[in-house]
This record gives sequence, structure tokens and C-alpha cells, in this order.
Amino acid sequence: MVKTKRVLALVGFLAGLLGILVGLSALFVPKNNMSEFGMEEVTANGILGERENSIDVLVLGDSEAYSSITPMDLWRDKGYTAYVCGTSSQTLDYTLELFIRALENQKPKVVILETDAIYREVPSRKAIFTRLANHLAVFRYHNRWKTLSWNDFLGETHFTWTDDWKGYRYYATISGTNPGEYMKPVETAAEIPERNIRYVKEIQRLCQENGACLVFLSAPSPVNWNYARHNGIQALAQEMGCEYLDLNLKQDQIPIDWSKDTRDKGDHLNHFGAVKVTHYLAGWLEETGLLTDHRNDENYAKWNDALKKYEAVVEKG
Repeated sequence: MVKTKRVLALVGFLAGLLGILVGLSALFVPKNNMSEFGMEEVTANGILGERENSIDVLVLGDSEAYSSITPMDLWRDKGYTAYVCGTSSQTLDYTLELFIRALENQKPKVVILETDAIYREVPSRKAIFTRLANHLAVFRYHNRWKTLSWNDFLGETHFTWTDDWKGYRYYATISGTNPGEYMKPVETAAEIPERNIRYVKEIQRLCQENGACLVFLSAPSPVNWNYARHNGIQALAQEMGCEYLDLNLKQDQIPIDWSKDTRDKGDHLNHFGAVKVTHYLAGWLEETGLLTDHRNDENYAKWNDALKKYEAVVEKG
């Protein structure tokens, strides 16, 4: 009897604790996706403010993603809508979280996963924390108690902000390099952490459930990429039945000039390199036949407004 009472008391305590955490999560979660409301990584989370089911191409990944693909060029040239949910040093636990958030309001036809993140370790503690934060937002936003307002108690969650450049980060800086033979063929394959493979397969499962095509893409980078990594991703892509675009092997189609098209000695592309990558990607996407040109659709008029702002900046150099 005493043991039963203790068990019931423990169950009651845990249930009460869970209830408190659920209530605090509802309170602490940002009510809008801007920094002043407490949202983290606002540029990547700008997709939450996009019109429902208006994004054709969703790009996931780290700084290689947001430095290499410029959605406004894709819009200008083909009329396709894309958003880059890229963050610095992104790990796949957060990649998955951003993807799940995006799917609440979007049904992209193509999901591009930049492969640099696939080789970045996800520590066990971080993986557990992210899982908890996905279900109980109080774990991610616990510091918001300092800035809570009446709107947090009474207001509804309503995401309104989006980035005019759709997640792309513009860098015109030039810091060249001599890449050497960084993509010299080898037979060995760089090992992908097992936990990361599970994350990628979870992303693929969500793509399949939502009617999206998953594509692996390796952005040009002599600092971060080599043939052993190519072999590792190629093997994973074949196992999963995914398309793999290794742009490091497409010098003829993407004529990167490493003396001019990098901002930090080959670690990332600058804007001039990103334009070349996006031009290639636009042609590849067109060949898939999956996407529609929206440039004359009045429902996408805001994209033309965003393009004008974009061109006003990049034309100045």
C-alpha cells in the first residue's frame, strides 16, 4: 500500500511537472518571428512569415547554403520561389527542427540539403536538448522570462516577418585562394556519423510524406570539401535513392574563379560565386519539370518588390 502511494505520488508529480512545462512553453514561445519577440535565428525563421504554400524550393544547411544560393536570382531568371533556412555551423538536429517548422506552413516541391552539415557531429547532449525543445519550447526560450509582455500572456502566435533576400547572406568581399587539386579522385569514403544518417533519413521521410523531392548538394569549397567526402555522400545518396549534385565537380558548368569568387580564401563563396551556382541550379531545376514560373502571378507580387530592393544593393557592388 505504501509503495503504491509512492508510485501514485510520483506519477502525480511528473504529470504536474509536465503540465507546468507545457504551460510555460505556450507562454515563452515567441508570438512573432522577429528578434524583438525573442525568436532565434530570425533570418532562417523568416520562412515562417511567407504566404502559405508559396515556397517551391527549401534549402537547408549551414553557412555554405546561405552563401551559395541566392533566391532572388532564381526568381528573376526562372520565377521559382526559394528560401534558404541556413544558419552558421548548423547541425542536423537543428536542420530537422527548421524543416519541421517550415512544413507547418509550406509544401515545397524540392528540398535541397547542403552536405557540409552531414559531416558535422551532433553531440548526444545537444541531440537530447533539441528533441526536448521541439516538444517543449520552454527549454529553448527559457531566458524570455526577462522580456515577457502582456501579449505573451494574451496574444496568439502570428508570424508576420520574412526576409526580402529569402535567407541569402550577401557578401561582396573578395579574398582569393589557390585551391590546388582539392577534388583529386580517391577510392576512400569519409565516414558519416551514424546519428547524422538517422537525421538525414528522417528528413527524407518527411519529404516523402509531404510530396517533396530531396536533393543533396555540395557547394563549391576547397576548404570544406574533398573527394573522400564526395564518395561518402554519393554512397548515402545511392542508398537512399536521392539525387546528388556535387558542384565541386562541375567546373565546366560552374566556372568558379577562386581568385575572385570567394570571400574567405575558399571557405565560402562570395556573391559573384553564388550567382554562378544559382544560375546552374536554375537550369537544373527547370530540367526537372517540377516547378512553375510565378513571375506573372499577382499572388507573388511581393517577390518582385523584394527583387527591386535586392538589385538596388547588388548593382552597387
